[in-house]
Amino acid sequence: MATFVMFGIFAVYFVWHAYEFFWGINVAEKSPILLSVHAGLLLLLGTTGFLLCPRCDFRKGLLRSQEIVTFGMPALFLLMTQHHSMQLCAREYGMFQNPAPGWLLLIFIYALFIPNTWQRAAVVISMLMVAPIGLMTYEYATDQMCYDIIYTNPEMLAEIGLKMVICGAVAVFGVYTINVLRTEAFHAKQLGQYRLSRSLGAGGMGEVYLAHHYLMKRPCAIKIIRPEKAGDSNVLARFEREVHASSKLSHWNNIDIYDYGRTEDGTFYYVMEYLPGLNVSDLVHRFGALPPGRVIHLLRQMCDALNEAHSQGMIHRDIKPANVFAAKRGGFYDVAKLLDFGLAKPIASTEDSNLTQEGMITGSPLFMSPEQASGESEPDARSDIYSVGILAYFMLTGRTPFEYDRPIKVIIAHAHEAVVPPSEHVASIPHDLEAIVMRCLAKDPDDRYQSILDMAAALDACESSGTWTQSDAVQWWTENETIAECPQPEEEAQPTDETRVAEIRG
Repeated sequence: MATFVMFGIFAVYFVWHAYEFFWGINVAEKSPILLSVHAGLLLLLGTTGFLLCPRCDFRKGLLRSQEIVTFGMPALFLLMTQHHSMQLCAREYGMFQNPAPGWLLLIFIYALFIPNTWQRAAVVISMLMVAPIGLMTYEYATDQMCYDIIYTNPEMLAEIGLKMVICGAVAVFGVYTINVLRTEAFHAKQLGQYRLSRSLGAGGMGEVYLAHHYLMKRPCAIKIIRPEKAGDSNVLARFEREVHASSKLSHWNNIDIYDYGRTEDGTFYYVMEYLPGLNVSDLVHRFGALPPGRVIHLLRQMCDALNEAHSQGMIHRDIKPANVFAAKRGGFYDVAKLLDFGLAKPIASTEDSNLTQEGMITGSPLFMSPEQASGESEPDARSDIYSVGILAYFMLTGRTPFEYDRPIKVIIAHAHEAVVPPSEHVASIPHDLEAIVMRCLAKDPDDRYQSILDMAAALDACESSGTWTQSDAVQWWTENETIAECPQPEEEAQPTDETRVAEIRG
């Protein structure tokens, strides 16, 4: 930033310099050497500024070299131009131009842009402060005309010196203040042993950040739940209990929860594994409906993840495309990961079918089971099977069975409307796979698969089972890596990142 600011300043000045050189009247003011040095300085600043990009080497030696280019070379050019103008003005007009403004500009740009300790800044700024005084002293000692001007106006040298000292002291104090604020901001972005890097999205209960553990240097995702957003200490207590329960899940296809805790101000957070890849919502919206073999491949892994949870008496209650991730893990592609296990029990919003908030009805309207929609009975494992059926429907067709503008209509449809077979939207869907989806979507839980393992066995018996291989997954990700690794975070947040991380929504 500092380099490009300097480039902009000297580019504007170069236009004036070139105009004076080619069309100026005073021949004595024309110096081809100065114009050439000015052009070279612009080229140097522009080139180094362009090369100093966020992905470049940030070794301290390189940055110090850039600092010399950004401030040392302009300082040297400023000395050359002021030396030329001082001697010219002394001969032509019997006076000096005040040399301070150019140096003050360098001082304050340095103080504003360069992260520094105040001690080191004081050294650099002191050199910039002394430069115009040293130049005038040199002219006083080497040029008779300059000697006469300074000798007859000693207060001029004292005034310039006083201004430089005052402005330099203010700049050093500014560096100290900025450094304190930067340190406070740094600590504000810490959670225990975790350093927050950037925001990845926000939900109704909190925010998700990309973070790194200080000692292990391992990337991870942190969900932060602010006390003021939770609104009730019992809510945070429930989150803490459920994170503790979820951390017992160890299956490859369940999200790993590394840690959780509270900060001094009552902020609750939990730490999850980093998942490069795409969630199913992004995957379908960007690339369209998935082939049957790939759908079975992902669903089969979801069955394994849910089987572990169901065997421990845990019900997900919020299975939806945004909570299923197609990740790259351990050298394998299309590794399905189930997120947000038992942590969120949102209520339907009247604003958006996809929005969820804390409340009485558990689940997302587009993907909830009839018993969740009616609230007449406590959801069990068969409720998760219904949601998996809608997930399969979405992957095969690119849409959900019931798509209404108002969430209440979606909820009613789950309880009372018949599901349109997915083959009416995509005719190529195999009959055996469609039969599995339709059985999952039965209104009566007794008509569905009674366990997730029964559904897994049915998927294994499909003709398309095994047609999506690891080599197919590698080929797909290789061909679509550039697009697939820049997903949009779901719903509320819109930043773009090179990779998505596991996200637990509120």
